[in-house]
Amino acid sequence: MVKAAIRGGAGYTGGELVRLLLGHPEVEMVGISSRSHAGLPLGKAWPQFRGYSHLVFAEGEPLRAAEKAEVVFLAMGQGEAMELVPRLVEEGKKIIDLGPDFRFRDPGTYTEWYGKPHTCPDLTTGAAYGLPELWRTEIKDAKIVGNPGCYPTAALLALAPLAAAGLIDPETIVIDAKSGYSGAGRQPVEGYQFAEAFGDFRAYGLPRHRHLPEIEGGLARFFGREIKVTFIPHLVPMARGIFLTAVAELTRPCTTEEVLGIMARFYPGEPFVHVLDEKTLPQTKAVLGTNYVQLGARVDPRTGRVVVMAVLDNLGKGAAGQAVQNMNLLFGLEETAGLTATAVYP
Repeated sequence: MVKAAIRGGAGYTGGELVRLLLGHPEVEMVGISSRSHAGLPLGKAWPQFRGYSHLVFAEGEPLRAAEKAEVVFLAMGQGEAMELVPRLVEEGKKIIDLGPDFRFRDPGTYTEWYGKPHTCPDLTTGAAYGLPELWRTEIKDAKIVGNPGCYPTAALLALAPLAAAGLIDPETIVIDAKSGYSGAGRQPVEGYQFAEAFGDFRAYGLPRHRHLPEIEGGLARFFGREIKVTFIPHLVPMARGIFLTAVAELTRPCTTEEVLGIMARFYPGEPFVHVLDEKTLPQTKAVLGTNYVQLGARVDPRTGRVVVMAVLDNLGKGAAGQAVQNMNLLFGLEETAGLTATAVYP
């Protein structure tokens, strides 16, 4: 059994990690911590776990919960993981950071987009970017995995097949994405309360959303050069889920059937990626609470553009589910272990 601990277990991503790890056949949860819930039982933060676990949020020293762990999930905000990772590395633990601190090998990128210097730049170069369907080999041998953001996961899985095939012009990519409010975190914020969010639909983070460098950096690995894309994120009044639509000009005429065939052949045997047929469009409820991604595409012959769509659960494949998938790779477990539950529908 892999012994796992969570630092930052009282946020939405932490709660989803608890749910997945408690149901994982090869994992024993040996610790959990959160500044806001120190000393309290797990069920105090998450009523759905009452009666399922006797875990208590650790008190005192910030890494006490990780003492017995082989892998530590860091579900914390910007700048917090880098303060803990050097010590965890010294102790020989595997680390999966669900925040942004280890998503960029170049610490200068982190500084540019997050506004502060990286305190352990020597460790960023050896960290793997944890998107298994694209960079599985790098993840397996890593000590630190930077779990991707939810928007980049959707964008890269949608666009990578067409970028690799040279089928789209990178200068024309426009990405429009909608996310549920759980992506904004659990702490109360003005404008995000139910009375204000319900029935509302808003754009935010323009023009420099912090997930942009992940999207552009990931696509650059397929195009072989730096690129810039237009990214427009929105919040919609639902708890969880992402619907991402990307539009780009085709480099040659082709059909919807051809595009979908290219996408399907790019992901042969991938258990969590479902490329839909010409008669079916993605929908967020089809992946609710799962680690699955649905992809679709349509060619518009009138404009010479392709529309590519991706849906995922921002707390599942966009965060905690992908983190567990990365853990499975790190420890040589079946990659789908603990992640095969279907969506709750409706």
